[in-house]
Amino acid sequence: MAHPAQLGFQDAASPLMEELLHFHDHALMIVLLISTIVLYIITAMVTAKFSDKLILDSQEIEIIWTLLPAIILVLIALPSLRILYLMDEIDDPHLTIKAMGHQWYWSYEYTDYENLEFDSYMIPTQDLAPGQFRLLEADHRMVIPAESPIRVLISAEDVLHSWAVPALGVKVDAVPGRLNQTTFIINRPGVFYGQCSEICGANHSFMPIVVETVLLEHFENWTWLMIQDA
Repeated sequence: MAHPAQLGFQDAASPLMEELLHFHDHALMIVLLISTIVLYIITAMVTAKFSDKLILDSQEIEIIWTLLPAIILVLIALPSLRILYLMDEIDDPHLTIKAMGHQWYWSYEYTDYENLEFDSYMIPTQDLAPGQFRLLEADHRMVIPAESPIRVLISAEDVLHSWAVPALGVKVDAVPGRLNQTTFIINRPGVFYGQCSEICGANHSFMPIVVETVLLEHFENWTWLMIQDA
């Protein structure tokens, strides 16, 4: 959960988000080193009184400043491509959920169960219980088991939406007439918040996403209760 004045990312709740955080730190360190070297060179050239003809015209230096950026780009591209393929990898999910975007709420259907579907609306501010978060709480949470591969099929019924949960490293567009999919594994039980990340109309800010992760036995009890109430 993000907090006021937070400068970094939220704590990772999935292996994919952990990989993204590591890549972010890797790329940021390269940017920091390049910025430091460039600043030092600019400062040295401005303040130094001497000059050397080998610096002004040198075949060796031109080779170095051509090859070095290429090597740096390779060091950034290889882990980036690895993560890109990991994000598209879907291998034998234990549970499939269909998330449909509407103006302005989400509906979820657990396709592995019969008659297990519900709509998820934001809880109005005046109805919030103590400790609940304004604009982020929903009346029905998407409950899933921890440490299980989950596949989410995402689409929309009316306009463009986007199903995004930062702590999971997930952001997928919900496009009418198109079925997108994503997969993730959540490491631990908890509650993770997201919001629609595509401007979809007047109440775009009022369609939160709440993912609750529980142990497998608790998930089975929850599904039984939901089916009984349907």
